[in-house]
Amino acid sequence: MTETPAAPDPIMDAIGRAVVQGHNGDIAEARTALLDLWNRIGVTGDPLHRCTLAHSMADLYDDAAGALAWDVRALDAADAATDERVQAHHAGLQIAGFYPSLHLNLADDYRRLGSFEAAGAHIDAAEQAAPALPEGPYGDLIRRAVEEVAAAIAEKDTAPRASAPGSGG
Repeated sequence: MTETPAAPDPIMDAIGRAVVQGHNGDIAEARTALLDLWNRIGVTGDPLHRCTLAHSMADLYDDAAGALAWDVRALDAADAATDERVQAHHAGLQIAGFYPSLHLNLADDYRRLGSFEAAGAHIDAAEQAAPALPEGPYGDLIRRAVEEVAAAIAEKDTAPRASAPGSGG
């Protein structure tokens, strides 16, 4: 997605800065920044902010249970978001494009916890939502990860994936 944001959004900018902190290895500071933002947004705040923050926070946890808590929040927030809201942030975005990644992350969390039935339900949802993914590197990355997680679920493998967010891979 190469389009520019439709309007400045200080909360999304702050989330982006925290994500960069996490990618640069400062996990504790990134979590602190995101938790501070979460407290400002509130559990009933802007669904786009909540979804983006929770999805990003989950990636800061190596522990599947910790990631799961945030991934559930991200999915709940996405369910409350609208295309109108996400397009106000970034023209061309559609909320449907969020679901493959959200369900993928939940499937991977449940798989790592050994809850293969729940993992299977979410990987099925990710596969069903995959047509909403854009063509290009991001869509390809998510489609590949869906295949990897589906194979791991079939094998009842609970090992972290090397290519998963937060794994250093």
